[in-house]
Amino acid sequence: MKSIRILLQYLRPYKWLAVQNMGYNILSAFFALFTYTLIVPFLQILFKRVEMVPDPGPFSLSASYLKDWANWFFSSSIERYGEMRTLLMVVIVFAVASFIKNLLVFLANNCMASLRAGTVRDVRNRIYAKILKLPLSYFSEARKGDLMTRVSNDVQEIEMSVMASLSMMFRDPFTIIIFVVYLFVTSPQLTIFALLMLPLSAWAIARISRSLKTRSFIGQKALGRLLSVLEETLTGLRIIKGFNAEEKMRRHFSIANEKYTQTFRRVVRKAYMAHPVSEFLSTVVLLIVIYYGGFLALKGTGNMSPDRLIAFVVVFSQIIQPAKAISSAWFSIQKGMASIDRINEVFDAGETITEKPDAVRLTGFRESIEFRNVWFAYNHEPVLKDVSLTIRKGQTIAVVGRSGGGKSTLVDLIPRFIDPDRGKVLIDGIDLRDVNLKDLRQLMGIVSQQAILFNDTFYNNISFSLDGEAEAENVERAASIANAHEFIKESPEGYQATVGEGGNKLSGGQRQRISIARAVMANPPILILDEATSALDSESERLVQDAMLKLMENRTSVIIAHRLSTIQHADLIVVVEEGRVAECGTHEELIRNPAGIYRKLYEMQTF
Repeated sequence: MKSIRILLQYLRPYKWLAVQNMGYNILSAFFALFTYTLIVPFLQILFKRVEMVPDPGPFSLSASYLKDWANWFFSSSIERYGEMRTLLMVVIVFAVASFIKNLLVFLANNCMASLRAGTVRDVRNRIYAKILKLPLSYFSEARKGDLMTRVSNDVQEIEMSVMASLSMMFRDPFTIIIFVVYLFVTSPQLTIFALLMLPLSAWAIARISRSLKTRSFIGQKALGRLLSVLEETLTGLRIIKGFNAEEKMRRHFSIANEKYTQTFRRVVRKAYMAHPVSEFLSTVVLLIVIYYGGFLALKGTGNMSPDRLIAFVVVFSQIIQPAKAISSAWFSIQKGMASIDRINEVFDAGETITEKPDAVRLTGFRESIEFRNVWFAYNHEPVLKDVSLTIRKGQTIAVVGRSGGGKSTLVDLIPRFIDPDRGKVLIDGIDLRDVNLKDLRQLMGIVSQQAILFNDTFYNNISFSLDGEAEAENVERAASIANAHEFIKESPEGYQATVGEGGNKLSGGQRQRISIARAVMANPPILILDEATSALDSESERLVQDAMLKLMENRTSVIIAHRLSTIQHADLIVVVEEGRVAECGTHEELIRNPAGIYRKLYEMQTF
C-alpha cells in the first residue's frame, strides 16, 4: 500500500490529464457498447424477426422505451426503404460509431502518453536530486552499479510495467461497468450467473502474482551487483591487466551474471504464465455462460431470446478481454512495485547533512574557522578525538601526519561534507550547522589529490564553479596561473576540446593542473588543497607551486600535505596523530624538537 501511495504522489501533478483520460475512456466505452448492440437489429433484419411497432409512445428513459423505439425505427425503415437499404444503414451507423470509439481511444492514450512521460521524468529528476543531497558517507556503503540500476532500469521498469498498466486500469474498469449494466438490463439472471464465474480466474491469477513482486525485487538487486562488477572492471582495467586478473574478473562477472539470469528466468516464467492461465479460464467461463444462456433461451425464460443471447455473448466476451487486461496489469504492477520499493530505499536514506529553515546567510569570511572539542567516528570507531584548533583569516595551515591519522576527516568538516559527533566547527563564531550550506561552500575552493574532471571541454571544466557563462580571458588567466594554458592551446580544438571520461585523455599532471585552474577560477577566500601538486612532474610542480603561493596570498589556505618540502612556508603546521592534534607550530619551531613527530617525518623524507 505504501508503494501505491507513493505512485499516486507522482501522478498528482498530472491529475487533469488523468481526468481527461478517464473521460475519453468512458465515452469510448459507451460507443463500443453501442457498436456491439447493433448486432441485435442486424440479426433481426437478417432473419426477419423485426417486431412491427406502429408508435413507440411517449419518451421515457427506460429500457422498454428504447426497445420499442428501435423496433419502430427499423420496422418503419424496412417498410419505407426495404430490408437491404435498412441493413446498409445499420452497417454505416456501425462504422461511424466504431470510428468515433477509436478516435476517443486515441485521445485517451494521448493523454496517458503525456502522463507517463512526465511522471517518469519527475521520478528520475527526484532520485537524481536525492543522490546529490545524500552525504558522502552513503556512497562509501552503496554500490555505484546498484545506484545506476535504480536510476536507469528501475525507473524504466516503472515506466514499462506500472505506468503502462495504469492506462488499462484507467480504461478497462469503466468498460466493464458500462457493459455489465447493459447485461443486467438484458438478463439479470444470466448476468449474475456469469459474474459468479469470474472470481475463479481472479483467484488463480492472484496466487501466481504474489511471488512475482518478491522475485522481481531480487532480480533488480542481482542486476545491480552485475553492473557493479562491470563498473569496477571499467574503472580498474589497467590494474586487472597489469596483474593478469582477467580470468579472475571473468569468473566474478560470470557468477553475478548467472545469478541474475536464474532470477530473471523465474520472473519471466511467472509473467508469461499470466496470459495462458487467464486465456484458458476465460474460455471456460465463456463456454459455461453460453451453455446456461442457451438453456434459458430454449426454455424462453429469463427474458432471453436467441438474438438477445448472441448479443449478450458478444458483449460479455468483450468484458472478458478488459478483465484479462486488468489481471495482466496487476501482474505488471506487482513486478513494477519491486522497482518502486528499490527507489524508495534511496528516497528514504537519511540526509545527515541538512540545512535549518532559518539558516544564517554568509556574505564573506571575516575572522576565523574554529574546531572546538571535535569528535568524529566511522562505524563507532573514533577517527577524531577532542580536536581543538583555530585557523585565522589569511593564514596558511598545513595538516600533516601518517596515513589514516584523520587528516582528510578533519578537513572534510570545514565544507560540511560531514558533521562532528560531538563538539563544534565554527566560522566567524557561528556553528556550521546553523549556516546556509550554499553560502558556506561558496567561500571555498577545493583541489583534491585525485583530480576529478567531467567528460566536457577544458573551458567548462575550468569554469565549473560559475552558474553563467564565463569570459574566455578569465578562463585563460586561471589556466595560465595553474600552468595549463600551454598544453590546452596545443590541442586541436583548444579550450573547446573534451578531456574524456574522468580526464582520461590527459596525463595525471595535466588533470591536476585543470583541477587547480578550476579552483583559481572560483576565486574563493578559503582554499582546501589535498596535496594539490603531488601528481606533477618536477618542472610543473615548481611552476604550479609558485602559482599556488601567489594564489594563496590574502587567502586562508588549508593544505593536507604528504611531501613536507611543499609546506615549509605555512603559517601553522598541524600534526595529526591517531585522531588528535599532536603538535602545532611553524616549520622552524617543529624541526627544533628532536623527539617530535614532525621532525621524524621530515628526516625520513629528507633521507
